[in-house]
Amino acid sequence: MQTEFQKLLNTLQTQQKTWLVTGAAGFIGSNLAEFLLSHNQLVIGLDNFSTGYRKNLDQIAEAVGSAAYQNFTFIEGDISHLDTCQQACKNVDIILHQAALGSVPRSIADPVTSNLSNVTGFLNLLTSAKDAGTQRFVYASSSSVYGDSEELPKVEARTGNLLSPYAVMKYTNELYARVFNKIYGIETIGLRYFNVFGRRQDPNGAYAAVIPKWVSALLKDDDVYINGDGATSRDFCYIDNVIQMNLLAGMTDNTHAFGEAFNVAVGGQTTLNELYALINQELSHHAASFVKKPPVYREFRVGDIRHSNANIAKAQTLLGYVPTQTIEQGMALAIEWYIANV
Repeated sequence: MQTEFQKLLNTLQTQQKTWLVTGAAGFIGSNLAEFLLSHNQLVIGLDNFSTGYRKNLDQIAEAVGSAAYQNFTFIEGDISHLDTCQQACKNVDIILHQAALGSVPRSIADPVTSNLSNVTGFLNLLTSAKDAGTQRFVYASSSSVYGDSEELPKVEARTGNLLSPYAVMKYTNELYARVFNKIYGIETIGLRYFNVFGRRQDPNGAYAAVIPKWVSALLKDDDVYINGDGATSRDFCYIDNVIQMNLLAGMTDNTHAFGEAFNVAVGGQTTLNELYALINQELSHHAASFVKKPPVYREFRVGDIRHSNANIAKAQTLLGYVPTQTIEQGMALAIEWYIANV
């Protein structure tokens, strides 16, 4: 029996739609753009290269081939500019909004700049989509909206007190999207990402995600730092699961999904100590000269959630989501990319 996603892939081959992917030069956005182009879709990409890379666009072109890449239109621009959003939304069927200034620490260090992208930019794009008559608006939210809630696994209907400006911004996105759905009828769907990892994830910079940052440090024989005691846990989600959820949300005809937010995860719980051991194990299998080394523990980081584990029943029920990779399966797929690119 086919899953909803398998049925959707068949539909894509015969139904060509125009998709706007914001943050198209970034980690998640570039993976979405590549997948859509490789499945006969028209894609408009928007990015200002604040956290994305031109090399990611080059990799898309190489991956999909010249014929499919002709279906890609790229706009270099910033979602904090309303006119840019208005231009990008023209004649678009479905928006997959990934552009943002991510990172809890970044939002604590500079909340004003983060807010300009994550709230003003979001509202600019949402308003432009409404005015252009775009029917579907799928956007990236975050597991940070659960705040200090100690309930595990996390259920969409119950959140705690927010712990960072970034969490406030993402929750504000959800509020705006819900109101726009009720008032204007635009079909909004929010995706609360839980620690996404995989190919094209940036290992550099002050706010790099933990997996590529650790892989890079280990390959260079640098110290790896774990914030706290290592018992902090996360629900790590491989990029292909995120692609699936974006497309399911983009194409669903289930009206009960509109105005809602969904957990995007595997439903697992991995401590930082377990993650570190898994990365060491995979590197020892794939890098001949690699030698395992212990981590260095330091203070807990301000604004961090202690434990994060998702209940994915809502996504399974309303969207037909079926995760295809656990953290172990995802790491086995991703590790060679990390070794080649970090």
